[in-house]
Amino acid sequence: MQGKTILITGGTAGIGKALAEHLINTGNQVIITGRDQDKLTRVTAALGCTGYVADNTNAAQIAKLAEALKQDKIQLDGLVLNAGVFYPAPILQSSEADFDQTMNINTKGPLITLQHLHPLLNNPSSVVFVSSIVVTHAFENSAAYSASKAAVEAIVRVANLEFAADGIRLNSIRPGVTATEIQAKAGMTTAQQHALFDSLNETAFGKVLTPADQIGAISFLLSDQSLAMRNAVLEVNGGYGL
Repeated sequence: MQGKTILITGGTAGIGKALAEHLINTGNQVIITGRDQDKLTRVTAALGCTGYVADNTNAAQIAKLAEALKQDKIQLDGLVLNAGVFYPAPILQSSEADFDQTMNINTKGPLITLQHLHPLLNNPSSVVFVSSIVVTHAFENSAAYSASKAAVEAIVRVANLEFAADGIRLNSIRPGVTATEIQAKAGMTTAQQHALFDSLNETAFGKVLTPADQIGAISFLLSDQSLAMRNAVLEVNGGYGL
């Protein structure tokens, strides 16, 4: 796949950054978003792409992003809704603030982004949501996170019907446990991260997944080879749960 214009939310780290680098290297125009201007500046300079500050919880910033793209006459062939957070906690200890933040970033954010960027999506175009295996596999301390991902997958199903006439297809990937910055941001110590990653040596894949392991599935869903796919879910989990 080459010659596409693709926007990736949360493209300054993890899966989003790895995908951006891959797409640029294969001849595509990539636009990324992030919450931190300094980090966004560093990453866009390193990758050689355009970046915009757009916090998933800030509808005004998302609207400003859409307006800036419109002013620059940018039309999108692909949109990757990747930005997300994880605040682990047992159900009985989960705070209302963490729940609200999780739903705002992981669920409301993609919905608002779809609303504002819809006029900029070409016919045909592809929207890929980065979900998680927590939708179908129960993990302790992840009730809010699981709910946020399941909820947005429900939005994707409906959007496929409502956007069908516009030639917009929406599909998802469900990564298994993938080593990114999200573990440290969730408050896990280095020892806890190593213990988690080492436990995945027993999977069929034989090791913890990395962002590079996720980009093939996303690239396929962005490519013209997925033109007939609607609400497909590609679970890239290394054989977890077999």
